[in-house]
Amino acid sequence: EISDEEFDRTMKTNLYAIFYITKAATRHMPAGGSIINTASINADQPKPKLLAYSATKAAIVNFSGGLAALLAEKGIRANAVAPGPIWTPLIPSTMPVEQVKNFGSEVPLQRAGQPAELAPTYVMLASDEASYISGATIAVTGGVAII
Repeated sequence: EISDEEFDRTMKTNLYAIFYITKAATRHMPAGGSIINTASINADQPKPKLLAYSATKAAIVNFSGGLAALLAEKGIRANAVAPGPIWTPLIPSTMPVEQVKNFGSEVPLQRAGQPAELAPTYVMLASDEASYISGATIAVTGGVAII
C-alpha cells in the first residue's frame, strides 16, 4: 500500500540527505570533527506500518558505521543516535488521539521521552571527551535494548 512516491520521498529525505550533507561537510571538517546521524529504535525493531521509514533508519545505522571506518584516517568520527518514542510536534499531528494518549507507554520507562532528554547524547558525541567513540549507535529509548 506504500506508493512509489512516498517510498522515494522517504528515502530522499532520510537517507539521500545525510549522504549529500556529509559529502559537502567533510570537505571542510578538520581532524577531531564529529558527524552524528539520527537513526531510530525502528532501525532495530521495525514497525510494518513504517516500512520505508524503518528501512531508512536501519540504513542510517549502517551508513554511520561504514562512514566511521571511511573517515577514521582523516580523524573524523561518525556515530548515530537511535531515539525511541520522543514527544515531538509530529506525534499529535500524525496519530489518532487515542494513539497519542498512549504514545511511549510501551517502553520500560512507560513514557515518551522529551527532546531535551536526547540533547546530552548529541553533546557528548560532539565533544572531545568522545574522541574514541566512532561507529557507535547510542540508544535513547526509555529502556528498550538495541543490540
